[in-house]
Amino acid sequence: MTDILSDEYFMQIAINEAKEAALKGEIPVGAIIVANNQIIAKSHNLTELLHDVTAHAEIQAISSAANFLNAKYLKNCTLFVTLEPCQMCAGALYWSQISKIVCGAEDEKRGYRAMGGKIHPKTTIKFGVLQKECSNLMIEFFNKKRT
Repeated sequence: MTDILSDEYFMQIAINEAKEAALKGEIPVGAIIVANNQIIAKSHNLTELLHDVTAHAEIQAISSAANFLNAKYLKNCTLFVTLEPCQMCAGALYWSQISKIVCGAEDEKRGYRAMGGKIHPKTTIKFGVLQKECSNLMIEFFNKKRT
């Protein structure tokens, strides 16, 4: 879990991942996973590059963290993600038993809560960390797509 470095510090790294996604033409979502104040996984959306609808930032980060830990559960880990996870990612996070999720922007239309998804009951979740910056990434990305 995180305790020395701030949630804002780690979310900024997730934002950098989201910016990397945008540069590749991907929807700008970035995710990192932290254990013992160390980043053990970081990723961003890769759905376009991999031609894979499941290649969301969270799924990529979960796989990378599990490989790093050589374990299927992510207990005592925190996910920092720039956008509220979708229902698919919430399901994967549920099964990973991750201890904490920190979200930047909420997704009122496609987020797991809007679609009736659930997070593991032992997982804590925090919303709104660098929310404005995370929301602006999405707004700017889609504004450019529409012009």
